[in-house]
Amino acid sequence: MNLKTRKTAVAALVSAALLCSPLSALAQESQDSEKKEAKDVELILVTGSFVRRSENFESPSPLAVVDSVAIDAIGAKNIADITQTLTINTGAENNPDAFTQNATAGTSNINLRGLGVASTLILLNNKRQVVNAQPTNEGLNFVDTSSLVPMIAIDRMEVVKDGASALYGSDAVAGVVNFITKRNYDGVMVSADYQDGAHGNNKEYILQGLWGASGDNGNVMAAISYTNRSPLFLSDRRLSRPEDDTSSLGNPASYFLNIPGMGALPIIDPYGCEEYGGSPNLLAPSGTIPGLDIGFCGFDFGKFYSYVADESRVNTYVSANYEFENDITWTAEFGMARNRAQRGGAPSFPILTSPIVPDYHPQNPFGQPVAFFGRAEGNGFEGDPANTESDTFRFSTNLQGVTDSGFWEISYTRAVNDFVFSVPDVLNTEFQLALYGLGGSNCDPVAGTPGEGNCEFYNPFATSYTSSPNSDYVVDSFTGKQVIDSKADLEVIEAFTSFDVFEVGGGYAALALGVQYRENQLSQDYDELSNQDSFTFVIGNPDIDGSQDVWAAFGELALPLTDDLDVQVALRYEDYGGNIGSTVDPKLAVSYRANDTLSFRGSISTSFRAPTVFLAQGGATSLQQILDPVQGAVAFVAVRTSGNEELKPEESTAYNLGVSFEPFRDLSLELDYWNFAFEDLIIQENAQAVLNADPTDPDRIVRAGDPLTGPLLQINNTYVNASELETSGLDFVASYKLETEAGSFTPSLNATYITKYDLKDPQAGNIDGAGRRNFNNIGVSSPELRMNLGLAWQHDIHAANLFVRYISSYDDDQNCSDGTANLTGCADGFYEIDSHVTVDAQYNIDLGALFETSQSYVLSLGGINLFDEDPPQLFTNSGFDSKVHDPRGRQIYARLAIEF
Repeated sequence: MNLKTRKTAVAALVSAALLCSPLSALAQESQDSEKKEAKDVELILVTGSFVRRSENFESPSPLAVVDSVAIDAIGAKNIADITQTLTINTGAENNPDAFTQNATAGTSNINLRGLGVASTLILLNNKRQVVNAQPTNEGLNFVDTSSLVPMIAIDRMEVVKDGASALYGSDAVAGVVNFITKRNYDGVMVSADYQDGAHGNNKEYILQGLWGASGDNGNVMAAISYTNRSPLFLSDRRLSRPEDDTSSLGNPASYFLNIPGMGALPIIDPYGCEEYGGSPNLLAPSGTIPGLDIGFCGFDFGKFYSYVADESRVNTYVSANYEFENDITWTAEFGMARNRAQRGGAPSFPILTSPIVPDYHPQNPFGQPVAFFGRAEGNGFEGDPANTESDTFRFSTNLQGVTDSGFWEISYTRAVNDFVFSVPDVLNTEFQLALYGLGGSNCDPVAGTPGEGNCEFYNPFATSYTSSPNSDYVVDSFTGKQVIDSKADLEVIEAFTSFDVFEVGGGYAALALGVQYRENQLSQDYDELSNQDSFTFVIGNPDIDGSQDVWAAFGELALPLTDDLDVQVALRYEDYGGNIGSTVDPKLAVSYRANDTLSFRGSISTSFRAPTVFLAQGGATSLQQILDPVQGAVAFVAVRTSGNEELKPEESTAYNLGVSFEPFRDLSLELDYWNFAFEDLIIQENAQAVLNADPTDPDRIVRAGDPLTGPLLQINNTYVNASELETSGLDFVASYKLETEAGSFTPSLNATYITKYDLKDPQAGNIDGAGRRNFNNIGVSSPELRMNLGLAWQHDIHAANLFVRYISSYDDDQNCSDGTANLTGCADGFYEIDSHVTVDAQYNIDLGALFETSQSYVLSLGGINLFDEDPPQLFTNSGFDSKVHDPRGRQIYARLAIEF
């Protein structure tokens, strides 16, 4: 049965469940007093349902809850610290280096099941959040969890681990993560954190405050946090080999010289290479051409880049609620985040336009025009960083009322993200003019004379280090800054109601009905030079301005068929209009309690994710490391991606089967099997796969010199609907609480084992991606096993936590087992990335109780990766897998929290 057939079958099953229910009971008489007495217990809204449930309700969908106590126990300073420890999260981008997050430094995201950073719906108090206006390298706009809410205001995080589009709509294909803030807080709390890393000058300071006041009918709460993080550079902790971060384009540079009978060959600068910090890479024995060396003068750019960006963040949150006498409650929330980040960068990017050094250039030793293959500034120069500025504003308000048999809610949410990314680069035309001797801002290229008056030559040769240095005047004339000013705007109006409809064996069935309208807008305003494709490396891009309007209607039926059997049926209709069209997505979930110790759950649902404004109309240039099969070498090239208006929506089916077992008091065991099957998955074509498919295609592959055999400069790709992705696995959770005279001990285990991560890639073909880095295809790094083993202890005023975190080994399809690059396949298999074990620990003492003060003073001391384990080595830029491991090493922290 194919995916569309399965989706139709699930829709028919859920529709039948809704339609066959005796909805005529809506017209029944008001419920009697016996029913009202049965509902004296307080009801809450659980993530994954629009029907209020009792606090001890067992969700038929797999639900993980991380409360504020658990958040403090892991020493989390930000939301990324939480999600990085979740075994169900894989492939998130939380290490802001230029190689995985070119233009999104200072952001963080979530990637449930490795299905993409845009495939998990992020909610704050059950409401949608605006996406980051600047997309990832793959063209995905995600919710930036760094801009969400101050950590001190978070009460808990709830994760629905199966598909939830039937309830929440598009973007919930992998699940939902709902951050819920504290409610009705009364008091004052302040906290101060200091964290110091074992390498470089990587430190972090966090100051937070929380205030709340309650009256007879309402509450006001405000929170603020300030974070300052100093950078960690590759030079502080070099995990990579020199060759992993060496570019063939450097300064000193190489030049393509026409050799009679041999064609255009790269020649290393005859004035010098190694003596000025370069790394000669000879392509022929020295002396093949008398007096000249064929090859490249390599440049080590790695030391300029940062594992951790230089960041500062300010995050504020204010909420208020007021209960009127007629059982109507008004709630309003306002949030603002101001994030600034600066990541390291090389002195200048490679120049990919093959500019010509004329034969009359005073430093040209070749006696003929030659093509320059290098960069304007290299060895001996300071790094030139890139900067991001992100400002997020959010307002949400709602009215909620209580009825005799349920409740209703009307809400409005508006959120905006303004994101500015800026990076310096060389201007194409101006650099060529400078090589012609017509450089300088005051030089008239039409009337000027090369090298005279206001017109100067730029000297690209190694003599610039000695006898003929370049002036700031000429360098400044061809140096520009690309600025991308992006804005994402979200507006949501939603109304729903939930009420009891009829009585079944286990109580009263409840029905929720709702409608939603939302508008997503995205614009990207590139600077004028970028609009003209004026840069030699980042090139440029046209501006983007588009929007999507979505109408939705949804329903959910909660059926307690017996005291032990609960059924949830949900159905959602969404209409995007235009080429995208509409969809109907159902969900059926069942929970059965066999006895007091054993219960079962199962769910099946379909999902729909529409192509975003950026994927259909946008475009960007990213910098990626590529293996060139023609040159037989690694190249760091520009990958230019254009939008595709012909994209179709993604569709998927997900199912989950789970069991909970409590054989005796305080021992809890849970096991879930999950499966996600995708069709028409929207992905950015893999640049490596495009190159491998036809490395001499002149329409998609741009090379220096000879268009068929020259060094690789640029790859042109787009977004496509990949054929298929299916992933499945097991989640296991266990905990046991043991009471002793020495205190309570609670060992715990959380583990996720990926049994399948099968990909059908349009270029790479059928891939078994489980236990693989998936560098050469559309997938993400997928270690098969992630596991957290914990032990918590508490006694009187003391508490401690210990965590052992394990990530299994997996194969690196970028490199062969002998450490050589995978150019045409690996006869002996791929290089194995080692398994990784780290240990975290924390100790807490209640100083307020110790000194019998009226205020609460809690001191926490802890360490992350206590034994300073290096992340497993990877033969790639920066030397590790930034989507799996943390490069920072040991982090020691202290926190003092005071509550009045």
